Amino acid sequence: MKEEQKHNRVTVSQELLDRSNTDENFLKNLITGDEKWVYGYDVETKVQLLQWVGKSSPRPKKARQCRSNVKMMLIVFFFDWKVIVHHEFVPRGETVNKEFYLKVMKGLREVVRRKRPEAWTNKTWMLHLDNAPPHASLLIREFLAKQETIVVPQPPYSPYLAPADFFLFPKLKSTLKGR
Repeated sequence: MKEEQKHNRVTVSQELLDRSNTDENFLKNLITGDEKWVYGYDVETKVQLLQWVGKSSPRPKKARQCRSNVKMMLIVFFFDWKVIVHHEFVPRGETVNKEFYLKVMKGLREVVRRKRPEAWTNKTWMLHLDNAPPHASLLIREFLAKQETIVVPQPPYSPYLAPADFFLFPKLKSTLKGR
């Protein structure tokens, strides 16, 4: 990573930290999102396979299991400090590109308008996106600017600010595992 990129990463991170320290509602007004591959059926973990049996009972027979080849991209767009605000599955055969993402952004704005009317009216909600190419495309940036949507910056090369990867997706996958 170049020195300029490192400096930019530190600067943006410090700005976000300062905002969260000075504005008590900063994190409450933030809506963030991400996408993740989910399988139609994923094998159970060892913990999920455990069963109680008596000492004289035979061991239960278990069929060999394998991961489903049916997988879909789940866009858990978008969640705030309370709940998932909006989610979508990417239709089979489609990819998450800037055109698809534009449709998602339009849908998200409509959901925020309905589910968060006070934040919508006061224009206090903010959007946090990572730097994935569809998210950072000129088409999306122009759309959000035209709609006067506040976008919180993501430090470059910074996976640390991807909250879904640390708390949401593991819980979601755990719940779906073995089904």
